[in-house]
Amino acid sequence: MELTGETILVVDDDPYIQQALEDRLVSLGYGVLVSADGKQALEMVERHRPQLILLDIEIPGMKGLDVLKEIRRRELDIPVIMITAYGSIDVAVQAMKDGAYDFIPKPFQSVHIGLVVQKAMERQRLRTEVDLLSEEVDRRYSLVAGNSSKMVEAIEAAKKAAASRSTVLLLGESGTGKELFARAIHNWSDRKNRPFVVINCVGLSKELLESDLFGHEKGAFTGAHQLKKGKMEIAHGGTVFLDEVGDVSPELQTKLLRFLQEREFERVGGTHAIRVDVRIIAATNRDLQTAIKQGNFRADLYYRLNVVPIKLPPLRERKDDIPELARFFANHFAKETKRSAVEVTDSVLSKLMAYDWPGNVRELANVVERAVVLGQSPTIQVDDLPIEILAVSGYGQNIQHLNYQQTIDGYRREVIAKALQQSDGNRTAAAKLLGLERAYFQKLMKSFGIS
Repeated sequence: MELTGETILVVDDDPYIQQALEDRLVSLGYGVLVSADGKQALEMVERHRPQLILLDIEIPGMKGLDVLKEIRRRELDIPVIMITAYGSIDVAVQAMKDGAYDFIPKPFQSVHIGLVVQKAMERQRLRTEVDLLSEEVDRRYSLVAGNSSKMVEAIEAAKKAAASRSTVLLLGESGTGKELFARAIHNWSDRKNRPFVVINCVGLSKELLESDLFGHEKGAFTGAHQLKKGKMEIAHGGTVFLDEVGDVSPELQTKLLRFLQEREFERVGGTHAIRVDVRIIAATNRDLQTAIKQGNFRADLYYRLNVVPIKLPPLRERKDDIPELARFFANHFAKETKRSAVEVTDSVLSKLMAYDWPGNVRELANVVERAVVLGQSPTIQVDDLPIEILAVSGYGQNIQHLNYQQTIDGYRREVIAKALQQSDGNRTAAAKLLGLERAYFQKLMKSFGIS
């Protein structure tokens, strides 16, 4: 069988045991290292960093428990399975207290060995994946940064709020990074190792959203074939992010208000209260005060949510942050597409800075991703940008620095780009909009470098 690249160190002074374990592990596809004493085993651990160690308690020289303690003292994240002789269960229990993952008593069966090893290796793979995901999440938090005064103010408020248990209301346009901010607040808090649960309040009926929030009992409604825990219950000890809370139906607003007041709820179809400890972060791009005046949102719910309001500025109000964000996204998507580093040229940055970004940071991320995926050079070129950004060229703003032909060409290019934008990129429709023949329109596009 082809080796998986995962290596197991067997530490035992009995040649028969060594061979039996090696044969079984190799048959399972693992690479195997063998050692007969504790001191040599520690040297092999440092040199080869195996993914798992099978360690006999009774080995000459340095005893198995001492080897285990030394591995833990060195803070090596390697699971250790102890091999124990018959009648030494007490020692095995002590080994578990000292940090061993499991133990196998002698005499053992090869099938049992295989099951214990595979379980330990799967656990180690999951821990590695979690560590990688944590690194990815931490990396994403670097997006919650900026040099503009409004962004700095928002970040400082978020960090202060993270140290409390207070409800936070994130306000801002679509695409400003409200969920990212919510995750950052959770990560900065003492709840960071507990669940972070997202509940999207848009697009779900009252019944579905209520079930999503609070769960339901078996038989509560047609199709409720078994008990289902709601996300409020699943998030116990952690943080619940209510995205687009302004879209919650008036009927459900009452139940949400009760939950915020009491921190308890009943499942749909249930009769007893369930109490949970969760931190609420809500977000909306709606003007809730206007919604209150129109009778679409409860004022008392608004005041419960609006304990710590944080306004996230739109990207057009923090343009100084665009170069840093653009470079960040370029590096990120280059790694995702397994490309070498992609640079963002100054000419591209000037185009990005001139645009107003109605879709905010999300739109910027999409633009850079498109440029990285479709571009072929190690740098993002102006031609890699979409039409709507190219149309905001700034021609004519400083006519005194341009000659006549440059000024006219600039306006012509902008008119063509805007026509394409209004026609959703359809060349025939754009040419018709300008009263031009399609062939001539395409010739103009080519001459002005519009792809």
